[in-house]
Amino acid sequence: MQYFVVMIEYGRRGREAVVDPEITRREVISRVASGEYRNISFIHEIAESSVEDITEAILAEAALPEIRPEEVDLQAIRLDHAHDLRKHEPT
Repeated sequence: MQYFVVMIEYGRRGREAVVDPEITRREVISRVASGEYRNISFIHEIAESSVEDITEAILAEAALPEIRPEEVDLQAIRLDHAHDLRKHEPT
């Protein structure tokens, strides 16, 4: 059996361990990326009788990709904005 333990820190209110045997690694990454899991103390993977701290790996996988400024098409953004503004003009 394999499952994940996500320990969430609430400061003065304490901590909460989220343990769900049905959740997959992909789902843990998804929840971290979406912000559902915040203030994470640690993430452990429990498989059979071993425990592994996978906090750094999960956080790295859940990180949003960095988009360099030269990859952004500013002209397309301006045209989309102009199109949106025209939608709201009285006819």
